[in-house]
Amino acid sequence: MTDASATPSRGPATAVAPRLIATDLDGTLLHDDKTVSDRTIAALAAAERAGIEVFFVTGRPARWMGVVSDHVHGHGLAICANGAAVVDLHRGGRIVEVSPLERTTALAVVDALRGAAPGTSFAVERTGGIHYEPHYPPLLLDPAAVVAPAEKLLAEDFVTPPDAPPQDGPAGHADGPAFPDQPVIKLLAHHPELDPDAFLTLARTVAGGLASFTRSSPTALLEISGPGVSKAGTLAHCCAERGIAPEEVVAFGDMPNDIEMLTWAGTAYAMANAHPDVLAATTRHTASNNDDGVAVVIERILAEGGRQR
Repeated sequence: MTDASATPSRGPATAVAPRLIATDLDGTLLHDDKTVSDRTIAALAAAERAGIEVFFVTGRPARWMGVVSDHVHGHGLAICANGAAVVDLHRGGRIVEVSPLERTTALAVVDALRGAAPGTSFAVERTGGIHYEPHYPPLLLDPAAVVAPAEKLLAEDFVTPPDAPPQDGPAGHADGPAFPDQPVIKLLAHHPELDPDAFLTLARTVAGGLASFTRSSPTALLEISGPGVSKAGTLAHCCAERGIAPEEVVAFGDMPNDIEMLTWAGTAYAMANAHPDVLAATTRHTASNNDDGVAVVIERILAEGGRQR
């Protein structure tokens, strides 16, 4: 398991050659139609050829990484579920490290949010797929999901459907599940009426001591991970394993779930389309996701001989 709960220290912003690019996907690297442009594909490949590693750091689960799985070279790793999982895209999204949300903690969060924001519905993201309550909005849901109250989905005797896809992890094998009980990696909470930022503030007020709360959707949809788990924490862990310092990292993002990562990295860019809090948290801004803002910066870094100022 990763040490994603550790709060990473921030490195100084210095003019050093970057060794790693960390980029969010939706609203950042991907166009609004969820595609990767030819220009961005070329920029990512050029960065890898220049010896700069590229890490995708996203709130997406491993099974939604097909859109970029062909564009990771070298290590093949991506950070998913807001830091709760590290996956190997060279092996079909195999989970290699996980920082779970404990079941009892998730139940306590559900209870707190039900009391503070009546009408909240929940989904439970496990390593093998998502399960959700009857009133949870029909987003990109899995056909093999169980539909039931959150308390049942988080029960100690919860059994995942027999047709759920097997998932393998640090102790597993490609032909079978490594986590027979499929640990919870993220709890999702949706409210049909509240302002998204107000909902996030409320949740952090009533349950912030139990878990990590963030958001990346334009709707009032919260993403809840284990205490201290974040994109920043897992990215820091992966960088430390490679001997890469924060000041050697260039990061890109657009939503509140990116803020910790952007403030940790030595050099950080907010997209032109970013949430106001992200724009306020960064001094460097780039073009929007639809205008290939990540590629714009990568091209400039490579044109300047790899030195980012």
